[in-house]
Amino acid sequence: MIWTAFIALIIIFLALDLGVFNRKAHVIKTKEAAIWTTVWVSFALAFSGVIYLLFQNGLVENPTNLTPPNATLKYITGYLIELSLSIDNVFVIAIIFSSFNIPSKYQHRVLFWGILGAVVFRGLMILFGVALINKFDWIIYVFGAFLLYTAYKMLRSDSEEDFNPKDSKVYRWVRKFFAVTHHTEGDKFFIRKMGKRMATPLFLALIVIELTDVLFALDSIPAILAITADPFLVFSSNILAILGLRSMYFLISRMLQKFRYINYSLVAILTFVGLKMIFSHHIEIPEWASLAVIAVALLGGVLASIYIHEPPSETNPSPTDDPHLPS
Repeated sequence: MIWTAFIALIIIFLALDLGVFNRKAHVIKTKEAAIWTTVWVSFALAFSGVIYLLFQNGLVENPTNLTPPNATLKYITGYLIELSLSIDNVFVIAIIFSSFNIPSKYQHRVLFWGILGAVVFRGLMILFGVALINKFDWIIYVFGAFLLYTAYKMLRSDSEEDFNPKDSKVYRWVRKFFAVTHHTEGDKFFIRKMGKRMATPLFLALIVIELTDVLFALDSIPAILAITADPFLVFSSNILAILGLRSMYFLISRMLQKFRYINYSLVAILTFVGLKMIFSHHIEIPEWASLAVIAVALLGGVLASIYIHEPPSETNPSPTDDPHLPS
């Protein structure tokens, strides 16, 4: 019953988003993005009160025997992890839109359908991940090692500029199945040209974003499973973070250079979570401590980005010269 009500609520939100608030395609300004980001984050944090009441009154299954306060803390911690890891998505999405020359006016439509697909795929991956952890205790070590490897790769990577969507296997795979036009025609994903059905750049960007999100989920889902194996907490915190990704994209994609140190925050978070998983059977870390580590890592990345100024150079272009920033 609770699962059905939560999923119905998400469907209502998505329907209102595309059918009412964003029925007409338009460029999402920074002020509008800031308002919606505040709305989504506020709702997600307020939902922690619902989590408390659900666990207090036994209205949701509690396979891991969590107390209401502990369940609430785990939900907030999981949500912050997912939200922080979503920041990495923003960098990649900006590159994808730039590569396919998607007009700012239609980016919200692409993200809407991308988020809808992400909700479905992540739901399936969460159920699979929870089932694995519950059946095989040792799988938590595999997840932990994978997160440490991901953190290492992120630390070694200079920037997202190495990623070219048009060189990806996904792009080549899509072109095998669909005839492609290189020109957008309004907000259409497909058009008919000379009697042939052709995919527009909007559809190509949607597919690349969708499958890229699946790859990101390989990091984020093990990360939240380090906090809790409760299916409802994992699903609700993950999905609510994903729903806020669209507005967050339009808010911070125009300030990518200003957040140049945030990747180090993500490295720190992934490293902490990976180590927590590996030592989970030997060391019990209180939930407030996990929450504090995540908050300090994010705050440190933001403050470093604000106060540490790098001298301009040829290898460090100014924000106005960055070809990956959306127009």
